[in-house]
Amino acid sequence: MTDLATLTQQIETLSRQVDELTSRAAIRDLVSNYCLGFDSHDWDRFISIWHEDAVWDIGPPFGIFSGHQEIHQAVHDVLYPFWRESHHLSTNLLLTFESPDVAQGVCNVDCMGASVEDEVQMVGATYTDRFERRNGAWKIARRDVELHYFNPIHNIEMSAPA
Repeated sequence: MTDLATLTQQIETLSRQVDELTSRAAIRDLVSNYCLGFDSHDWDRFISIWHEDAVWDIGPPFGIFSGHQEIHQAVHDVLYPFWRESHHLSTNLLLTFESPDVAQGVCNVDCMGASVEDEVQMVGATYTDRFERRNGAWKIARRDVELHYFNPIHNIEMSAPA
Protein backbone atom coordinates (compact mmCIF):
# COMPACT_ATOMS: atom_id res chain seq x y z
CA MET A 1 0.00 0.00 0.00
CA THR A 2 1.31 3.46 -0.93
CA ASP A 3 1.53 6.01 1.85
CA LEU A 4 0.47 9.63 1.45
CA ALA A 5 4.07 10.97 1.34
CA THR A 6 4.99 8.60 -1.50
CA LEU A 7 1.84 9.44 -3.42
CA THR A 8 2.48 13.17 -2.98
CA GLN A 9 6.04 12.74 -4.24
CA GLN A 10 4.83 10.80 -7.28
CA ILE A 11 2.28 13.50 -8.10
CA GLU A 12 4.93 16.24 -7.77
CA THR A 13 7.31 14.29 -10.05
CA LEU A 14 4.58 13.77 -12.64
CA SER A 15 3.63 17.45 -12.44
CA ARG A 16 7.25 18.51 -13.09
CA GLN A 17 7.47 16.11 -16.04
CA VAL A 18 4.23 17.42 -17.57
CA ASP A 19 5.43 21.00 -17.07
CA GLU A 20 8.73 20.26 -18.81
CA LEU A 21 6.97 18.55 -21.73
CA THR A 22 4.56 21.45 -22.23
CA SER A 23 7.46 23.89 -21.87
CA ARG A 24 9.43 22.03 -24.55
CA ALA A 25 6.45 22.25 -26.90
CA ALA A 26 6.04 25.98 -26.25
CA ILE A 27 9.75 26.62 -26.85
CA ARG A 28 9.71 24.60 -30.08
CA ASP A 29 6.84 26.81 -31.24
CA LEU A 30 8.97 29.89 -30.53
CA VAL A 31 11.74 28.54 -32.75
CA SER A 32 9.23 27.76 -35.52
CA ASN A 33 7.49 31.13 -35.19
CA TYR A 34 10.84 32.87 -35.59
CA CYS A 35 11.25 31.24 -39.00
CA LEU A 36 7.62 31.51 -40.08
CA GLY A 37 7.22 35.08 -38.86
CA PHE A 38 10.40 36.34 -40.47
CA ASP A 39 9.94 34.57 -43.80
CA SER A 40 6.27 35.54 -44.20
CA HIS A 41 6.86 39.13 -43.01
CA ASP A 42 4.33 38.51 -40.24
CA TRP A 43 5.57 41.08 -37.76
CA ASP A 44 3.05 40.23 -35.04
CA ARG A 45 4.06 36.56 -35.10
CA PHE A 46 7.76 37.43 -35.17
CA ILE A 47 7.78 39.97 -32.34
CA SER A 48 5.54 37.81 -30.15
CA ILE A 49 8.41 35.37 -29.53
CA TRP A 50 10.66 38.00 -27.86
CA HIS A 51 10.54 39.37 -24.33
CA GLU A 52 10.37 43.19 -24.29
CA ASP A 53 14.01 43.40 -23.13
CA ALA A 54 15.32 40.61 -25.37
CA VAL A 55 18.74 40.78 -27.01
CA TRP A 56 19.24 39.56 -30.58
CA ASP A 57 22.94 39.35 -31.44
CA ILE A 58 23.00 38.65 -35.18
CA GLY A 59 26.74 39.27 -35.27
CA PRO A 60 28.77 40.76 -38.07
CA PRO A 61 27.88 42.25 -40.41
CA PHE A 62 24.48 43.05 -38.88
CA GLY A 63 24.93 43.86 -35.19
CA ILE A 64 23.31 43.52 -31.77
CA PHE A 65 19.75 44.65 -31.12
CA SER A 66 18.13 45.07 -27.68
CA GLY A 67 14.41 45.37 -27.03
CA HIS A 68 11.41 45.36 -29.33
CA GLN A 69 12.19 48.74 -30.89
CA GLU A 70 15.72 47.75 -31.94
CA ILE A 71 14.54 44.31 -33.10
CA HIS A 72 11.97 46.13 -35.26
CA GLN A 73 14.80 48.26 -36.64
CA ALA A 74 16.90 45.16 -37.39
CA VAL A 75 14.08 43.50 -39.28
CA HIS A 76 12.59 46.46 -41.13
CA ASP A 77 15.64 48.67 -41.70
CA VAL A 78 18.47 46.13 -42.03
CA LEU A 79 17.25 42.67 -43.04
CA TYR A 80 14.06 43.11 -45.07
CA PRO A 81 15.62 45.78 -47.30
CA PHE A 82 18.34 43.22 -48.15
CA TRP A 83 16.17 40.11 -48.67
CA ARG A 84 13.48 39.87 -51.36
CA GLU A 85 12.52 36.54 -49.82
CA SER A 86 13.89 34.04 -47.34
CA HIS A 87 13.21 30.48 -46.24
CA HIS A 88 14.58 29.41 -42.83
CA LEU A 89 14.88 25.76 -41.81
CA SER A 90 15.84 25.22 -38.17
CA THR A 91 16.96 21.77 -37.07
CA ASN A 92 18.45 19.80 -34.21
CA LEU A 93 16.97 21.87 -31.38
CA LEU A 94 18.53 20.79 -28.11
CA LEU A 95 17.03 22.18 -24.90
CA THR A 96 18.54 22.13 -21.42
CA PHE A 97 16.55 23.40 -18.45
CA GLU A 98 18.38 25.43 -15.81
CA SER A 99 15.21 25.73 -13.78
CA PRO A 100 11.48 25.33 -14.42
CA ASP A 101 11.43 28.87 -15.91
CA VAL A 102 14.79 29.09 -17.73
CA ALA A 103 16.06 26.97 -20.60
CA GLN A 104 19.06 27.12 -22.88
CA GLY A 105 18.66 26.08 -26.49
CA VAL A 106 20.86 25.50 -29.47
CA CYS A 107 19.81 24.70 -33.03
CA ASN A 108 21.19 24.84 -36.53
CA VAL A 109 19.61 26.87 -39.29
CA ASP A 110 19.88 26.87 -43.05
CA CYS A 111 18.38 29.79 -44.87
CA MET A 112 18.04 30.24 -48.58
CA GLY A 113 16.94 33.57 -49.87
CA ALA A 114 17.16 36.03 -52.67
CA SER A 115 18.46 39.55 -52.27
CA VAL A 116 16.58 42.50 -53.71
CA GLU A 117 19.09 42.29 -56.58
CA ASP A 118 17.86 38.69 -57.15
CA GLU A 119 21.13 37.13 -56.05
CA VAL A 120 20.37 33.80 -54.38
CA GLN A 121 22.12 33.39 -51.02
CA MET A 122 22.69 30.37 -48.80
CA VAL A 123 23.24 30.98 -45.10
CA GLY A 124 24.27 28.45 -42.47
CA ALA A 125 24.23 29.39 -38.80
CA THR A 126 23.78 28.21 -35.22
CA TYR A 127 21.31 29.87 -32.87
CA THR A 128 22.10 29.80 -29.16
CA ASP A 129 19.13 30.89 -27.10
CA ARG A 130 18.09 31.73 -23.58
CA PHE A 131 14.37 31.09 -23.11
CA GLU A 132 12.58 32.43 -20.05
CA ARG A 133 9.08 31.88 -18.79
CA ARG A 134 7.76 35.14 -17.34
CA ASN A 135 4.19 35.60 -16.16
CA GLY A 136 3.45 32.11 -17.46
CA ALA A 137 4.68 32.73 -21.03
CA TRP A 138 7.83 31.35 -22.64
CA LYS A 139 9.72 33.78 -24.88
CA ILE A 140 13.24 34.37 -26.11
CA ALA A 141 15.32 36.48 -23.72
CA ARG A 142 18.47 36.28 -25.85
CA ARG A 143 19.43 34.84 -29.22
CA ASP A 144 23.05 34.72 -30.39
CA VAL A 145 23.61 33.93 -34.04
CA GLU A 146 26.87 32.36 -35.16
CA LEU A 147 27.11 32.65 -38.94
CA HIS A 148 29.08 29.80 -40.51
CA TYR A 149 28.67 30.92 -44.11
CA PHE A 150 26.75 33.53 -46.07
CA ASN A 151 27.38 32.71 -49.70
CA PRO A 152 25.90 33.69 -53.03
CA ILE A 153 24.83 30.86 -55.29
CA HIS A 154 25.66 32.05 -58.79
CA ASN A 155 23.47 31.39 -61.83
CA ILE A 156 20.56 30.21 -59.66
CA GLU A 157 17.17 31.91 -59.81
CA MET A 158 14.47 31.55 -57.18
CA SER A 159 11.12 31.34 -58.95
CA ALA A 160 7.72 29.80 -58.45
CA PRO A 161 7.10 26.42 -60.06
CA ALA A 162 5.82 26.63 -63.62
